[in-house]
Amino acid sequence: MAAAPWICLLLPLASAVAITAAGTAIPRRVAGYISTVTTMGAFAAAVVAFVDMAGKSASHRSDATTSWTWLSAGPYHFGLTLLTDQLSIVMMLIVTGVSSLIIAYSIGYMDGEDEERRFFAYMSVFVFSMLLLVQGGNLLLLLAGWGMVGLSSYLLIGYYQERESAIQAAKKAFVMNAFGDATMALALFLLIQHTGKLDYAGVFAASPHGGAVANLIALGLLGGALAKSAQIPLHTWLPDAMEGPTPVSALIHAATMVTAGVYLIARCHPLFENAYVIADLAAGLGAATLLMAGLIALVQTDIKRVIAYSTMSQIGYMFVGAGLGTYPNAMFHLMTHAFFKALLFLAAGIAIHAVVGEQDIRKLAGVGKLMPFTKWVFLVGSLALVGIFPFAGFFSKDAIISAALDRGWYGDVIYVACLAGAFLTGVYAFRLFFIVFTGEPSAFAREHFHAHHGQEGPISMRWTVGVLGALSVVGGLIQFAPVWHLLSTWLAPVAAPIAEPTNTQEWITSGLAILIGLAGIGVAWAIYGAKRVRVPRSLTLFEKKFYWDELYDLLWYRTSDLVARGLYALVEAPLIGGSITAVTGVVGLGSRELSVAQNGLVRSYALALAGGLAVLAVVFLAVR
Repeated sequence: MAAAPWICLLLPLASAVAITAAGTAIPRRVAGYISTVTTMGAFAAAVVAFVDMAGKSASHRSDATTSWTWLSAGPYHFGLTLLTDQLSIVMMLIVTGVSSLIIAYSIGYMDGEDEERRFFAYMSVFVFSMLLLVQGGNLLLLLAGWGMVGLSSYLLIGYYQERESAIQAAKKAFVMNAFGDATMALALFLLIQHTGKLDYAGVFAASPHGGAVANLIALGLLGGALAKSAQIPLHTWLPDAMEGPTPVSALIHAATMVTAGVYLIARCHPLFENAYVIADLAAGLGAATLLMAGLIALVQTDIKRVIAYSTMSQIGYMFVGAGLGTYPNAMFHLMTHAFFKALLFLAAGIAIHAVVGEQDIRKLAGVGKLMPFTKWVFLVGSLALVGIFPFAGFFSKDAIISAALDRGWYGDVIYVACLAGAFLTGVYAFRLFFIVFTGEPSAFAREHFHAHHGQEGPISMRWTVGVLGALSVVGGLIQFAPVWHLLSTWLAPVAAPIAEPTNTQEWITSGLAILIGLAGIGVAWAIYGAKRVRVPRSLTLFEKKFYWDELYDLLWYRTSDLVARGLYALVEAPLIGGSITAVTGVVGLGSRELSVAQNGLVRSYALALAGGLAVLAVVFLAVR
């Protein structure tokens, strides 16, 4: 138990160090093998830790191991401590398990890239950063992992350094997440001020209940969660993050970065329960995000951006669950979402890989006829995303929706929003499926499609997608809320729910969600499959993504530009620039006047010398 968590954490870091140190001494493909094997080793260590923990009684399933005192500042001492409990074990299994499949897939997808070594080193750093975040035994280590996840995403989103759009997207993600990092850091300052601690048990026991301080602490943590998980209003970086390679998109969306916000709320739930207004705010922002993202996804033409907006929507469901206090269900949806979201991205990657890197769904139209395996696994992922029985999303998403019925009128509003989101999910998910994977291939697809030795991509891409497809079918059987509660029972000691719907509410919600999801699929079929219904050609509000980018451009970029220009005109130009001009003018005038004396006549110089000596003689005689 003591060794396995450390092995799990350090293997990806060792991979990154080894690949970097080896440099060009190892073939590019070997770098992929090193990253894959070490991540799989980390998964094996997580399994060992889980088995060991499962063999203990519920009261003895938490273990903190400290390697050394990492940081000391006056009376404060923070150890390099790993906390292994039921919640961290779940995250370790998800992060390492799904990441190992994505990195193995990358061996085929990135084959032939000039910078494969750099790519796999970054991927290993990303996995290490997320593991540090979820395994850290105090909030300071969590913040360190939090920042490293942001750095890793910056490096991978901007992997194609020659593309201006990729560099801009990386900077946008980094800056927006840095804002969330800052609000988290401020929350930690308040916790230190009022509790003198940053370890979880100490903070939870001594943190203030209610009042302005409790609300500010929870609000600061929520700011970090909103940025990492791309929820309103700190969400605009995520669609642009699709500039990175497809495996990077899968890693960010399924196994690492965007799930961090949900984990943070579940881990720090006592702090949010002390500030129930902020917890309700988290649920409300999640509901608003899932609706907005669903509407925007309806009009996207980039296959990866459609899936990206679906991530924002599904994370919105998780925020609803965490904000309402049904933490095990939020974590359950995080797990099933990791399966089917990785499946959707990687299946889309097979299609992109086969059609010269094209991502426009209009050019990819009908490619499913050329790629039957990819078509069927994408269908599995789409059904799981919509939440159709018996696919994984059905078991996890409906449990979150039903929890809203426990919260009065506010919960009723969220309940309706979540059901509306289920309809939108059916429409945008199967709009994508019907356009790309049904019908006759487009002229572009026929012309540019190329099989990999007669197969739909290399074997590394196909077997990993197959495993994710199987998990998307059976992964939800871990828990079926009205009947069995394996995950909730497992997580109860560290994240016990405070909202538990009745079995009747569960059954009614499941029935409604399935019917509404099927209705969405039916609408998508009528419009994009059978093409019997026409939609407006232009939905400007959705196409402009509700004008969030324009709003931020107005509030921050244009305002900063205006202030900078004003300060230049009023301060820099007249005072700083003007003073420099005045000094140079005086020096120039003096040099010109002195130049008159430089006439080249010896008698003039002798006269000046004599005059100077006379002046000195008078001065010295006067002083004496």
